[in-house]
Amino acid sequence: MADARLFSHVVITGASGALGRAVVQQFLDQGARVALIDHRLAHLTGAFAGLDPSRHLLLEADVTSTEAMAGAGQRILASLDGQVDALVHIAGGFEMGEQVHALSRAAWDRMMNLNAWSFVAVTQAFVPSMIERKAGRVVAVTAKTAARGAAAMAAYIASKSALQRLVEASASELAPHGIGVNSIAPSVLDTPANRQAMPDADPGLWVPTAVAAQAVAFLASPAAAAVHGQHLTLDA
Repeated sequence: MADARLFSHVVITGASGALGRAVVQQFLDQGARVALIDHRLAHLTGAFAGLDPSRHLLLEADVTSTEAMAGAGQRILASLDGQVDALVHIAGGFEMGEQVHALSRAAWDRMMNLNAWSFVAVTQAFVPSMIERKAGRVVAVTAKTAARGAAAMAAYIASKSALQRLVEASASELAPHGIGVNSIAPSVLDTPANRQAMPDADPGLWVPTAVAAQAVAFLASPAAAAVHGQHLTLDA
């Protein structure tokens, strides 16, 4: 079992989504104090109405904005006594449909901002405090599909591949400071949205969010101390 002591202060982006809720619950079960970020505060208050506001923090912030994340980071670090032990970056986006020769700049920018640049903006807000403490874990959510292009998914796959390269570069930069950076790379997650989008598929072949949350906890735990710049593929 992962050592809960490492999880005393955890920041989670995209916390109100299906995977986010499972990850939050995983860390709450291990006794962590959590700071949860989403693009709408109402989503957080609806999903986590029972959280103790004297212990946990809910924040609305745009993860693609360095300015917004800097402000959120300051509030969170002040609330958590200047200490973030683990940063779990789940927020991102998915869309498909346009072929490469018909790809719009707007679609490209959306995917790159949500899935790649957001990692830069979020880590800028929290990694400096980890460097000061010479400790910390960063876990991103990439995708199994990032390994190879697929029809009508160019912008999404390119953005997740870019995220993987950022994770690898960050891991190389931060390992000397005692900080581990990795990602989980699921195939298809079993979420209500995916069941609605793919009604004819067999969700038994998908990855349960609770299983993905356990993988996140592993990468944030002492058991993964020697794991750097890796993408843990999750497939049912």
